[in-house]
Amino acid sequence: MANTAIAAPEREAWTARLKDVGFWAEWAALVGLIVLVIVFQALNPTFLSAGNIASMLVAAAILIILSVGQTFVIATAGIDLSIASAMTLGAVAFGQAYSMGMGLALSCLAAIVASGLVGVVNGVIIARGKITDFIVTLGTLSAASGLALILSDGKPVTIIDAALLRLSTGGLGIFGWSFVIAAVVAVLGHVLLFHTRFGTHVLATGGAAESATAMGISTQRVKIAVYTISGVLAGLGAILLVARIGAAEPAANTAFLLNSVAAVVLGGVSLFGGRGSIIGPVIGALLLIALVNGLTLLGVSQFYQPLAVGIVVVLAALLTRFQR
Repeated sequence: MANTAIAAPEREAWTARLKDVGFWAEWAALVGLIVLVIVFQALNPTFLSAGNIASMLVAAAILIILSVGQTFVIATAGIDLSIASAMTLGAVAFGQAYSMGMGLALSCLAAIVASGLVGVVNGVIIARGKITDFIVTLGTLSAASGLALILSDGKPVTIIDAALLRLSTGGLGIFGWSFVIAAVVAVLGHVLLFHTRFGTHVLATGGAAESATAMGISTQRVKIAVYTISGVLAGLGAILLVARIGAAEPAANTAFLLNSVAAVVLGGVSLFGGRGSIIGPVIGALLLIALVNGLTLLGVSQFYQPLAVGIVVVLAALLTRFQR
């Protein structure tokens, strides 16, 4: 009798939560991913095959890394529109260094430095120059893309390296090395954002910059730091991209920019700053990859895939209105 009396309030509490739109807004990415998995598996039994899962995880690795970087920026109420171009510049820097015989390690360093410099420039101009992040990163988007074309003369550089080949094809079971790297980045990002003083300063800067300044937080340094983090992670993404396609391509892939922002929105990170999550954007990235992969398996034309992604992102953005 007592157990029944205790269980009744719990059931009522859960019923109230399920009726609360804010509850679904909090878990939109996870619920969406579960629904997609069930639907696509029912329509095509190969969706959850080991080979396809491994393929999706490898495809999600770069997007996860970029989404972590974008999360730090958006948590400060900013946005990094140059993240895909920074990655392209990093890939070109990698290719140029490798073609000059600098070796794999120095080539990786060149990629991270080149992309990281884009982040530093963004942060300094936004923080010190007090210019809107949208305008600054839009400008560096074009500048980084142009510089990549100039350095490469518009020609891709083929990279043939045994270590890179292992990075793109090896792994632990269904978890490819690129996904393992992305998972490590996500864990470190979570620790940095939620278990360090710097993370507290990031969220405070995005939540109320004036109050953060009054408390002694250097919001300018925080902004420079988050854009630098975004740039460095774009450089890491460039290395994985070169490993995956076997070449340093000078053509920017804007899909990475759009999808990185989409994954963050799906993950429940507030575009107005002050609210962050790392797990959410990771799930958002997996959802986007699963959506595209499932549509491909069903034979849906690639022309419809951006439409589907756009609809999902808009619905997620609408749900953020109800987030607590």
